[in-house]
Order: sequence, then C-alpha cells, then structure tokens
Amino acid sequence: QVQLVESGGGLVQPGGSLRLSCAASGFTFSTAPMNWYRQAPGNERELVATVTPAAGGTKYADSVKGRFTISRDNSKNTVYLEMNSLTPEDTAVYYCNARRIYYPSFDYWGQGTQVTVSS
Repeated sequence: QVQLVESGGGLVQPGGSLRLSCAASGFTFSTAPMNWYRQAPGNERELVATVTPAAGGTKYADSVKGRFTISRDNSKNTVYLEMNSLTPEDTAVYYCNARRIYYPSFDYWGQGTQVTVSS
C-alpha cells in the first residue's frame, strides 16, 4: 500500500521558517522523482520544487527560488522542504508527490499539510 505522509506544517510569522517532511512507503522511493506542490484557497495547485531520484538535480518555482530548499534522504524514504523567509503569500496546503513518467509509471499524492504565514 502506497503512502505519502506529510508533516511539519503549522502557523508561522512572516520571515519565519518551517521544515516539511514527507515519509514514503509502498514503492521504490529511490527511483522516484519527488515534488512538493501547494494550493492556496481559490488557486490552482502549483509545483513548488522537484528533486531527482539521486538528488543530483533540483528545480524551483520562481516564487520560492532562493528561499526554499528541497532535499531527500533515500535511506529514510523521506523528502524535505526547508522554507525560509516565509511570507503570507506562502500560505497554502502543501502536498508531497511522487511521479515517474517512464515505465512503470506512477503518480502518488500525500494528504497535504497546512502552512499558514500570519502575524
């Protein structure tokens, strides 16, 4: 049974930091590109960051570049999102995603964790 379980969300003041974690099970984590998405009320889901299976490459949305860092620990089947210099515009539900487009392909999602940036 595939599971992606996010944790680490919460309420933080503007300028603060949070670290999200996503623990994966039920598939070969080390072969999966991993993504963090977010969705704010009334907005479409937005791709925030991506890390390749061997953690050799990362990509970020322009809105978070220089503030967020995605990383993974394949020995722990876990992907992280370190978020710094948070602003109210970062308020959203953050989702962990595992997606492999080559055979055998898959597309798995976590349940999401709420991040609220407010004073």
